[in-house]
Amino acid sequence: MSKLISFVIPCYRSAQTIGRVIEEIDETMKGLKAYSYEIVLVNDHSPDDTYEAIRTLCTKRGDICGIDLARNFGQHAALMAGFRYAHGEIIVCLDDDGQTPADEVGKLLDKIEEGYDVVYAKYAHKQHSGFRNFGSKVNELMTRVMLGKPKELYLSSYFAARRFVVDEMLRYTNPYPYVIGLVLRTTKNITNVEVMHREREIGSSGYTIGKLLGLWFNGFTAFSIKPLRIATAVGCMTACGGFLYGIYTIVKKFINPNVPVGFSAVMAALVFIGGMLMLMLGLIGEYIGRIYISLNNSPQYVIKECINGDDGKNMQAERTDGQ
Repeated sequence: MSKLISFVIPCYRSAQTIGRVIEEIDETMKGLKAYSYEIVLVNDHSPDDTYEAIRTLCTKRGDICGIDLARNFGQHAALMAGFRYAHGEIIVCLDDDGQTPADEVGKLLDKIEEGYDVVYAKYAHKQHSGFRNFGSKVNELMTRVMLGKPKELYLSSYFAARRFVVDEMLRYTNPYPYVIGLVLRTTKNITNVEVMHREREIGSSGYTIGKLLGLWFNGFTAFSIKPLRIATAVGCMTACGGFLYGIYTIVKKFINPNVPVGFSAVMAALVFIGGMLMLMLGLIGEYIGRIYISLNNSPQYVIKECINGDDGKNMQAERTDGQ
């Protein structure tokens, strides 16, 4: 019996590209006889005709599930919505713009068959803009420092994961999901496989500086307390520095009473300490705010409409209960 693969694709401004991505998946899977497949398309409240394109695809085919979110929740929330409607033993996530090569999915599946739990595509030459590449480097540094990602592991939006990994990720029901953090806290049996990265043919990236900053905040406030520990360490170093500077000032006054106490130095110290205090209070406030929002049961996503979809988690529970 063939294994079922679920392709989960978050969609935003992809009315002109998603059809070609589906065609490439179809052509590729014809050559992978050991697998059957389904496709889950999640429209993240795109302002163009993306959902109309998804609706057309779903009307023609029963193996494509279309999900329309009520507002823009972000790529990671869209992935979480898609995971809930995916039934496959292996879940493959890729982009809607054709830059992630669906025709190389066999490389990811081969690594999964070797025994890895998660396989991320690695690009020798990324075709993103300089802004996106810079954002990726910052994100890589953040995940390594805050989330304990191995230095040699490359993370991307194109990856394959076993069913148990996705099921564990679905246990996270709080707002501000961060898929990379959920993967890293579930398993360390992760590897890379090199694939080609294509140039974008149509449109531009939906990531802005605001969205990237929001994504980074999700990563280190939802899955790590290291920022608080760093703030504590900086506070201790600042306090020690102020204490030592105070001793230095007293000793200098005793040695040379005519030396005036530097007003500029005092003001610089006050401004620095005040700035650090405000930064730390803001960081603590960010954590408290997210706790407050979580306690209010704010949703990860809200589904406005679903076509050809059964809740994959509920379906799995029914199968388990029936055994």
